[in-house]
Amino acid sequence: ADKAANLSHARSKVLEAAKAGARLIVLPECFNSPYGCQYFPKYAETILPTPPPKDQAPSWHTLSSIAMEAKAYLIGGSIPEFVPDTKKYYNTSLVFSPAGKLIATHRKTHLFDIDIPGKITFKESDVLSPGNKVTIFDMPEYGKIGLAICYDVRFPELATIAARKGAFLLVYPGAFNTTTGPMHWSLQGRARAMDNQVYVALCSPARDTNASYHAWGHTMMVNPNAEVIAEADEKEVIIYGDLDGAKIEETRKGIPLDTQRRFDVYPDISAGKIRFEE
Repeated sequence: ADKAANLSHARSKVLEAAKAGARLIVLPECFNSPYGCQYFPKYAETILPTPPPKDQAPSWHTLSSIAMEAKAYLIGGSIPEFVPDTKKYYNTSLVFSPAGKLIATHRKTHLFDIDIPGKITFKESDVLSPGNKVTIFDMPEYGKIGLAICYDVRFPELATIAARKGAFLLVYPGAFNTTTGPMHWSLQGRARAMDNQVYVALCSPARDTNASYHAWGHTMMVNPNAEVIAEADEKEVIIYGDLDGAKIEETRKGIPLDTQRRFDVYPDISAGKIRFEE
C-alpha cells in the first residue's frame, strides 16, 4: 500500500462526505497503512512535538489541511506513531477542528492480543505500546465525544466514563476481522450504546482479500436505543447519520438508568481515579 495514495484517497472521501453535509467525519483504523505488526514501523510517523515537521508526519499535516478544506471536524481514524526518545510505537488517533487545529489525540489503550485456535492469532504488543488515558474531546457547537480505538470497545469502562462525563457520542475507528467481526462487531457497538444511552459510531476499513489482514468492514452507527441507523457492507462506502440530542433524552426518559443506578451498592467508575493525560 502506498501512503501518499492512501492520504490522497482519504482526502477525496472526506471532501465527498463534507459536500454531502457531514460536519463530523471519521476515517477507519490504520487508514494510511496496511494493518499488521510487520507494517507499523515502516508507516509510523513522529508527531511530537506538535506541530511536527511535514517530512516526518505527512499524515498529520494532510489531516489538518483536509479538515480545513472540508470545514468539518475530522477524526483521522488511526495511524502508527513512533516516539524516538522511547523507541515506542503507538496506534494513534488524531482529531482536527474545522480550523485545522489538533484538538485531541488517543493512543489505543488496550492492545489487540488474541489467540483463537485454528482461526486467528494476533499480538499488537509485539510492536505497539498502549496509550494510558481516557480520551474525551469537545466540539463546542455540538458537545463532547468519547474516542477510543478498535479493541478498546471491548472494555466498557472507557465508554461508561465518557458517557457519564457528558459525551453524546462514542467513536471507535476499528478493524475487526472476519473471525471476530461476525461474532462481536455489531454486538459491541449496540452494547455500548445500550449501556450508556448514547450514539455509537464504529468505522472500519473496507475488506481487501489480497491483504494479509482481512477487515470485517461493516462500518455502522447506532442510536441511544441500540438500534443500527446506518451500516455498510464489507466494501468501501460512506455512511451518514443524523445525531439528535432529543433522541438521547427520549431514550433516557423512557428507561431512566441515570436515576436508577445504585452507587450505594457498587462504585461509580466515572468518579474514581481516572487518567485524562498520558
